[in-house]
Amino acid sequence: MPPFEPVIGLEIHAQLLTATKIFCGCSTRFGAEPNTALCPVCSGLPGALPVLNRRAVELAVRAALALGCDVHVESIFARKNYFYPDLPKGYQISQYDRPLATGGAIAFTAAGRAVRVGITRIHMEEDAGKSLHEGHADSARSSYLDFNRAGVPLVEIVTEPDLRSAADAAEAFSRVREVLVAIGVNDGNMEEGSLRCDANVSVRPVGARAFGVKTELKNLNSFRHVRNALEFEIERHLTARQDGTPIVQETRLFDPATGRTTVMRTKEEADDYRYFPEPDLPPLVVDDAWIERIRATLPELPEARRARFVTQYQLPEYDAGVLTQSMALADYFERVAAAAGNPKAASNWVMGELTRKLNETRGTIDDVPLAADALAELIVLIDGGTITGPVAKDVFEKMYGSGRRAGAIVAEEGLGGSTTRPRSIAPSPTSSPATRRRSRSTAAARPRRSGSWSAR
Repeated sequence: MPPFEPVIGLEIHAQLLTATKIFCGCSTRFGAEPNTALCPVCSGLPGALPVLNRRAVELAVRAALALGCDVHVESIFARKNYFYPDLPKGYQISQYDRPLATGGAIAFTAAGRAVRVGITRIHMEEDAGKSLHEGHADSARSSYLDFNRAGVPLVEIVTEPDLRSAADAAEAFSRVREVLVAIGVNDGNMEEGSLRCDANVSVRPVGARAFGVKTELKNLNSFRHVRNALEFEIERHLTARQDGTPIVQETRLFDPATGRTTVMRTKEEADDYRYFPEPDLPPLVVDDAWIERIRATLPELPEARRARFVTQYQLPEYDAGVLTQSMALADYFERVAAAAGNPKAASNWVMGELTRKLNETRGTIDDVPLAADALAELIVLIDGGTITGPVAKDVFEKMYGSGRRAGAIVAEEGLGGSTTRPRSIAPSPTSSPATRRRSRSTAAARPRRSGSWSAR
């Protein structure tokens, strides 16, 4: 057989971090009692009219700009008709031929190769509810419906079929997640379903331009599942080619326990959904000035920050990659490096002892009881020869557990092996846990209501 190559495209569904749903005022809070976050609008009662959430539009535009897309001044909502138990209206309000944004790309380096994955479009839509099943198919089985998630705002990021390996597909999904989390659009919580991925895959002879028959892998909620599901499906396609077995276009589910995919349903085409413009919503119009105001609020993106850490702090690329997996972790590192004057030592302590403590306590960087300037003081004591590395680890443990400063612990317990006096580190007003909690509380505040049709 001639050599074959896989052809992969992704559809990434990301829940927007709004306090209320996309077309009504019901809460989007995860974990509420089933069927308590419901109203006539999101439950699809006759006569109930949707009103677009302005904050959801703002976050969708923010995501599109961060991924390099062109945001269209006018886009259209459409009805996507299909019948499923957890879809209360019998249709989903989405966007189709006139989406919010098009173009853009996901770019990264993998094994020394530059990978660029084009973005076909980013569109807004509402989520469906959730079906819960109890029992087994071969015995008594019960199904329950929770409509709390129905109407939660999503963006769907659809890529071009530019990926050629399962590993690259998982990495592309990972890069999208880190961007969305960094700009405050999505919480990145795949276990709760606020971020999930569908993958379309086919195989074709190397050098061929025509695509093979594709299958869609549905609702993959981890990078490992994306990679494993695609690897299994690619092998299945190649085996079918070798055996002369026809590939059927269908949607399949991945079972992590067995590492195999199974048929969910025959894949629908666009015509099956009977798209038509949503009659209860006017065109979505966003003016250029508002788009530019949103663009001006974007932070430094993870890829740019990684590059800056390498050039500005002379860090290895590995260190820069680890430190920028979380923007809060990167912020903490920069405060430590600035106060200590030793970026590499700051990187080692943040990636080493600090991360170890976080793993032990299952905490996040926002929960760290150790201010950045306090860790910097410990590094200065080491650099000045006051204490050795092993002693510093013991001091760090005592600092972390008590909140005491490094200099005080060394002086009170007679741990210094040198008469060198450490320079004073002024506390940073932005590094306290209380300040960070206030910042998170402000960021989570609900948008103000207004009389605009696109705002609540």
